[in-house]
Amino acid sequence: MKKLFLILTGAIMALGASAQTAEEEYAPTIKVSPDASPEVLKEKAAHVVPSRNQLQALKDGYIAFIHFGPNTFSRREWGTGKEDPKMFDLKKLDTDQWVKAMKDAGMTKVIFTAKHHDGFVLWQSRYTDHGIMSTGFRGGKGDVLADLAASCKKYGMKLGVYLSPADLYQIENPEGLYGNLSRKTTRTIPRQVEGRPFANKTTFTFDSIDDYNEYFLNQLFELLTEYGPIDEVWFDGAHPKRKGGQTYNKAAWMELIHKLAPNAVVFGYEDIRWCGNESGGTRETEWNVLGYPEDPVTGNRKPDMMAKEPGSLESLKGASFLHYQPAETNTSIREGWFYRDDDTQRTRSANDVFDIYERAVGGNSIFLLNIPPNREGSFSQTDVDVLAEAGKRIRETYGTNLLAGSSLSGDLADGDINTFIEADGPVEIVMPKAVTINRLMIQEPIAKRGERIEGLRLEAFVDGSWKEVATCTNVGFKRIMRFADVTTDRLRLTVTGSRATPYLAEISAHFYAARPPQLEAVRTVDGMVTLSPARDNFSWKSHGLNAASNLSAGMKIYYTTDGSRPTTQSKLYTSPFRLDHGTVNAMAVAHGENGPVMNARFGYVKKDWTLTADSETEGHTLRMAADANPRTYWKSSERKKSALIVDMGENKRVNGFIYTPQTENADGMISEMQVMVSNNGGKWRIVGNYEFGNLVNDPSPREQKFDKGVDARYVQFVPIRTADDSPCVTIAEIDIF
Repeated sequence: MKKLFLILTGAIMALGASAQTAEEEYAPTIKVSPDASPEVLKEKAAHVVPSRNQLQALKDGYIAFIHFGPNTFSRREWGTGKEDPKMFDLKKLDTDQWVKAMKDAGMTKVIFTAKHHDGFVLWQSRYTDHGIMSTGFRGGKGDVLADLAASCKKYGMKLGVYLSPADLYQIENPEGLYGNLSRKTTRTIPRQVEGRPFANKTTFTFDSIDDYNEYFLNQLFELLTEYGPIDEVWFDGAHPKRKGGQTYNKAAWMELIHKLAPNAVVFGYEDIRWCGNESGGTRETEWNVLGYPEDPVTGNRKPDMMAKEPGSLESLKGASFLHYQPAETNTSIREGWFYRDDDTQRTRSANDVFDIYERAVGGNSIFLLNIPPNREGSFSQTDVDVLAEAGKRIRETYGTNLLAGSSLSGDLADGDINTFIEADGPVEIVMPKAVTINRLMIQEPIAKRGERIEGLRLEAFVDGSWKEVATCTNVGFKRIMRFADVTTDRLRLTVTGSRATPYLAEISAHFYAARPPQLEAVRTVDGMVTLSPARDNFSWKSHGLNAASNLSAGMKIYYTTDGSRPTTQSKLYTSPFRLDHGTVNAMAVAHGENGPVMNARFGYVKKDWTLTADSETEGHTLRMAADANPRTYWKSSERKKSALIVDMGENKRVNGFIYTPQTENADGMISEMQVMVSNNGGKWRIVGNYEFGNLVNDPSPREQKFDKGVDARYVQFVPIRTADDSPCVTIAEIDIF
């Protein structure tokens, strides 16, 4: 490639300035030889482009999911298909509140679970009575989907539907259609029902259709013709139970969708794919060009969607087809897909939602966030508040392009990804004055030139020289580069790797005003304390990423260990420090704003402790009760309420203890214990009995001070009762102070 240095002054290269490749060479699916060389694969992959609907799905970017049904009332994640419809005891419904909250969050589309795996339908279907028509909601005349469709129209929100192919009601019902071994015959869709004519007079005739596929197609017809424009049809691959060798007539489903909802993308088949997890995890490199062993439209074999990098050049080897298929990062705002309660079911923080947004939407994928309505037919206020705050951050951060007025103009600043420049050399951007930024957004012209860029380097001109501030791998539809605050009047962006001649369509710079986070203090078993932004206490399918840390670049932490309140004049935290015992108070400061003060009490260092008990179980050894890791725990044998003895190695002044219960389950949580101390391990004296309530619902650390301090070397913890009356005991962590 020829070297090209561009100082963008408004006279940017026009769309046609670079060598053109015939438009007909670009397509959503391109056939390749399984033994194609890496060079050929690279070239072919660079010519795979999204369809019109796929491109729109990427533009929609941030969308909502709604799981609602009998599970909302049973508090289960998956139903059985045997539920009495009257279990769905809905009294009121506020879909306007749903859609307004989603709009405030910055979402563009909502996908509604019209039927989950239990087979219960939330619209007035002609083809079953297992659904809302058999409940007391509005006298059996209610239609949740109709209400939602009206709210979407009112607020300008796109609508999609999730119709589960699996159907436990049709499996478990003796007259059910799923796997009933019916003959495959010619059938007309929709099947007419007396008294319920369709306004849409389109009909379909399919050969070789069995009873269940006819039922499914009839319901698809209802959903796609009676609830306004449908922009996404969502299928998953879950099969909680199979029967009778039932298969799905995918080709017939697709024909119906393409005819009745021409603007809809289909999740789970050739249009949109699963990201490989339900946790909010994203890949550092997310190519949307995948290698298929068979035709992705007609074949059944798919690539591994859970692979580390399914679109890598290595993963394309041996493919017969290269196919464009964006990933959808789907997860829930709550722990679980369905609402349970507001007390024990945790909700993601705004930090976490905003972080996933930047990683997903800014990582060449689509962000699908589930918000489950409660039993009052509305979103819980906690969820609404999180959505509002996350939406505020998105607007504040990305509503302003800080490169406005710079040399960046023309094709790179016109808001059109179909206009672009060749980026065969560094792109330098000159601003009229210095600005502070910590985000750079880049887009490729994927609809015209596919996904090509394999690596990018961003530099800023600071103190008279160029300094690297960030790098990334691929770009695709959109890449958000995140980095520490940098103040500069010149930026330089260089493509460091590409599958073919690289092109850039859009560049913008932004600033995220970091909020000082709540901090947490963690101490190792040998006494080293680390201060960092607190991780979200969100355990459901945790993605393992520290959102607060990702969003806190540029913050400073100040701390004290003498009990005083920290200020900006206190010790500046730079690295872990040793604390034998005592209290740490710490505060984060960002952009002149003080965060909340964290208080953490630490007992004596446990490194040299000796622990004694008369039993332990495999995988839950005695040492785990004092390893400074609350995620591990000691468990006695199944039939022993074993006492735990701690030998601290020397006499110390003991003022109390902290008992941390395990959170994996309710087994062996100690609800009442007796504490004894000794100087020699032979003669013991009782300090007191202590009770801990509500452990199952609130398994938080329990701190207990003694009435007065004692001198002791040995401390014994004797269980009296357990929360679940189990015959064993468990301890995640014991601290003595």
